[in-house]
Amino acid sequence: MLYDNSLWLEDIDRVSSVIPELDELAGHSVMITGAAGLICSSVVDILFRYNDTHRQKIEILAAGRWIEEMQTRFGKQVDRPDFHFVSYDASRTDNVINVKADYIIHGASNAFPGMIVKEPVETMLSNFLGMKYLLDYAKDHGTKRILYISSSEVYGKKDGNEPYKEDQYGYIDLLNARNSYSVGKRAAETLCASYADEYGVESVIIRPGHIYGPTASPNDNRVSSAWAYSAARGEDIVMKSDGAQIRSYCYCLDCASAILKVLLCGQNCRAYNISNPDSIISIKQMAQLLAESAKTTLKTELPTDAERKGFNPMSNSSLESTGLIGLGWKGCFDAREGFDHTVKILKALIGGD
Repeated sequence: MLYDNSLWLEDIDRVSSVIPELDELAGHSVMITGAAGLICSSVVDILFRYNDTHRQKIEILAAGRWIEEMQTRFGKQVDRPDFHFVSYDASRTDNVINVKADYIIHGASNAFPGMIVKEPVETMLSNFLGMKYLLDYAKDHGTKRILYISSSEVYGKKDGNEPYKEDQYGYIDLLNARNSYSVGKRAAETLCASYADEYGVESVIIRPGHIYGPTASPNDNRVSSAWAYSAARGEDIVMKSDGAQIRSYCYCLDCASAILKVLLCGQNCRAYNISNPDSIISIKQMAQLLAESAKTTLKTELPTDAERKGFNPMSNSSLESTGLIGLGWKGCFDAREGFDHTVKILKALIGGD
């Protein structure tokens, strides 16, 4: 399992040095929705490691649709006394959560391009209604703070190639069903601000760039994940565009450390970009790094109409992260090292090492 990989544990220890504030969570409960996913499972592993190296524990409430997802991702760790499964589905309005969560990290969302295209209605509703349920829970149960994992797609298209700042918003076509994801994320952010204003519910928002790492599911069809698995299997990488689009890539553990930093240190009702300044590169550069790490070949093919329909419409979605860095956060992995570690860890997992 991933948590048994020595390189993964070394990486966790490395990013944990950036968040000494984790001590503030000791003795408290943290509910994490989407806990088996690419981003939030990295958060869970950091909390596991904290508990394994400290006497006072953090209670981990892993929320998701199926316990089987947790067992697949965490293996024997699901039997730990500091780990509890909580049934939660962001697409439903009849969830019943009977545990006390001092903090909530909300990461449950459909982020796969293929599913967004196939289920735009469910994508939009789950973003909004899933957030509403948790805000109501926090209001009724005295939760100290919610962190909402939004997306860089809320920015839409803008002129120029400067990285997006948190208060700069561009154009989104409201009548394009592919934008159900970005518009749903925008609406959920405003809902957080509304609950803060009307009910005093504390929340902070993060807007990640393109997150990658060995926590990605083998079924994840986002290119950074699909190509990482191809590289780990020794297969050639096939790129279906010119790869000129600029993205803020971030290793999943760097993203997880940023989440915990913002949860504990961020300003109430503020959004923070999650971006490592050392990892703002083009899609083609990302593909080249993966190919170099695995010693495979980068090839180019034309996309199908269905594949093109799912593409992120933003040509440059790089993010400016001064606000996050001002909290004392820093990225520990540049793009070259992050993608290299991803391939090495996936190789070990695929090979059963």
